[in-house]
Amino acid sequence: DAPGDAGEAEARAVVEAFESAGAMWAAQSTDDAEAEALFMARRLAYPALERLGPVLTEDICVPRSAVPAMLAEVEAIAARNDVRIATIAHAGDGNLHPLLLTPTGDDVARVRAQSAFEQLLDAAIALGGTVTGEHGVGLLKRSGMVRELDPGSLVMQRAVKQALDPLGVFNPGKVL
Repeated sequence: DAPGDAGEAEARAVVEAFESAGAMWAAQSTDDAEAEALFMARRLAYPALERLGPVLTEDICVPRSAVPAMLAEVEAIAARNDVRIATIAHAGDGNLHPLLLTPTGDDVARVRAQSAFEQLLDAAIALGGTVTGEHGVGLLKRSGMVRELDPGSLVMQRAVKQALDPLGVFNPGKVL
């Protein structure tokens, strides 16, 4: 995010950190065409992972300084729950997308993945983050939102919803 030489130094530091941690591949874009090619590769990661089985897509966000700790938590949660998790990230803003992979038709693995999903939410909250960076709360994260927000914030959000939708016709029976 930083402009000029500072941004270049940050990008180099990120690549070096990935390489020293054993990343199979790390790259820094140097021009617009290369940057677009890297983004295309990132966009193709989702369909590539879906070929391995059903994917439960997570979206959490932590302060940038907490990204390494959150990645360590993702790894620990995966091991604890015997769930395969691939993580795609916007590391520059702390937005992480852990993708929980389960074998097709394996209901026991799906239950483990759902437990891991909730643990990921709790870990993000514990690190000063949020249960969602850009995908929204939705039905899957409503319990995480309640764990994240203080009671006063929930009351305020319900009051806004009531003021804008007094008849309860907008998205009835959902989170708010």
